[in-house]
Amino acid sequence: MQYKEFLDHIYQKYSGNVKLELDRMEHILEELGHPEATLHGFHVGGTNGKGSVCASLEALSLALGHRTGLNTSPHLIDYTERFRVAGSDLPFDMILETFLKHEALFEKWDASFFEITTAIAFSIFAEQKIQTSVIEVGLGGRLDATNLWTPDISVITTIGLDHIKTLGPTLEIIAGEKAGIIKPGVPLVLGRIEASPRMVILNKAIEQHVQVYICDEDFFVENVSVRLDGLEFDYRFQDVQLEGLHVNLLGEHQAVNVATAITAFILYLRKLQLTPSEELIREAVQHINWRGRMQLVHRDPTIIVDGAHNVQGITALMNSLRRIYPAVRPIFILSILADKNYSEMIRLVCENASRIYVAQNKSDRAATVEEQSREIALHNTPYIPCASVRDAYDQVLREANASDVIICGGSLYTVGEILSHTNN
Repeated sequence: MQYKEFLDHIYQKYSGNVKLELDRMEHILEELGHPEATLHGFHVGGTNGKGSVCASLEALSLALGHRTGLNTSPHLIDYTERFRVAGSDLPFDMILETFLKHEALFEKWDASFFEITTAIAFSIFAEQKIQTSVIEVGLGGRLDATNLWTPDISVITTIGLDHIKTLGPTLEIIAGEKAGIIKPGVPLVLGRIEASPRMVILNKAIEQHVQVYICDEDFFVENVSVRLDGLEFDYRFQDVQLEGLHVNLLGEHQAVNVATAITAFILYLRKLQLTPSEELIREAVQHINWRGRMQLVHRDPTIIVDGAHNVQGITALMNSLRRIYPAVRPIFILSILADKNYSEMIRLVCENASRIYVAQNKSDRAATVEEQSREIALHNTPYIPCASVRDAYDQVLREANASDVIICGGSLYTVGEILSHTNN
């Protein structure tokens, strides 16, 4: 079975089996011999920032010299991106072999695409004798397939209104779902979360007798400076103080994400009875491997791709752009999913855009060009309908000046199509 045949098979046969419950995954892991029980590391949930925190934790763990496994979703271009071991994507042959070995079990329990992906990650990480695992929650937390694992440290990054049809219509209800990853006695690190949803999480932590470490109360991010080559900030947590920490990620919001990861990593080291090394942390955060998040893909004109895919993400993106380019109104290539609050996302983009090239990405959930264009027209922002994301990118390159700044995004699917097109 070749890659495309495999992906078509797994999507067509299993993607319709989604059910928010854990019974099937419990049976699958039991019959696999509970590979997750052998793993140690970090479980990362939240609305935005999960991936950046996971990538930061991977970089820190690799710098420690640990054989590290990273499991994230979704992928941008290739399914193998969901599984990294020792800093590299797993070979497709290894993933396929694991799938075929257990496909009868997946069929027996009517597994979903994500349950299969999670089971593959747990199985391979156990077989590879991973020392530190970094596992990203897929959706929500309480009923997510990854939640049958008990980590050493749990992280919740942010709480925003996303997937409201599945998780609920308020920040507090969504926070309750995200708080489902809290395990008795497992320390919890919280990013920058509004007071009301944070209280929901803290109440759950109290029930589970969990020590919580909160951004702006227990650890601190100060003096953030954003440039096109990354960002700098000062970090404080208890007896650890790091001034002028340089990070290779773009975006003001990434300072909190990286600080959240550093805090979780320090707690993990202490559990291992190791002392945090300032040199190790400084070196690690300059080599975070996270594509598609304020990633520079072209110069003259400047083209940046960003996976901001909801209102909270677009807001963070706009804040960062204003810091980096205070006198510039960027050009946007935009393609958003129809199940997002795309009217509000478009309003925020229109406040900042000089013009918008609008397209429909290849996701079956994508909003049409017509749907997005109607929203853009409400704000009197010039826009150009395009036949595809690739066509939009090529047209921008033909029409832009060398001094222009171009932002591509609205969805990780959009970003993936551009990265594939540009071979970045």
